[in-house]
Amino acid sequence: MTARLFDVEAAEAALPMLNELLPRIRESRRALIASSARITEAVQSDGGGVAGTDWFSAQQSLRTDLTLLADEGILLRDPEAGLVDFPAERDGTRVFLCWRLGEERVAWFHEERAGFSNRRPL
Repeated sequence: MTARLFDVEAAEAALPMLNELLPRIRESRRALIASSARITEAVQSDGGGVAGTDWFSAQQSLRTDLTLLADEGILLRDPEAGLVDFPAERDGTRVFLCWRLGEERVAWFHEERAGFSNRRPL
């Protein structure tokens, strides 16, 4: 299967979805971490209770949202920062269009083997 390649317009068309999805992913991830700690404490005192229910709920929400991103071909790089990459091609070379939650536009890219710290303006 060939990976989807984005142009700037297609990447920007995904921004409304990402502005909704990424904060939810961040919160689900935080809830998962918090409930995991509570489960560990509860197991040590011989019970799981509500913490287990919270964990399963957060886990399911996170899985659903991550699957949606994967199905769109968008790569989540940092859930806490809301950093995503869009596979793209620039001047015949595979690159990633790079966007972070809070930015108004997709205005950056980086080479496939580089990361956020090496991103450059389009």
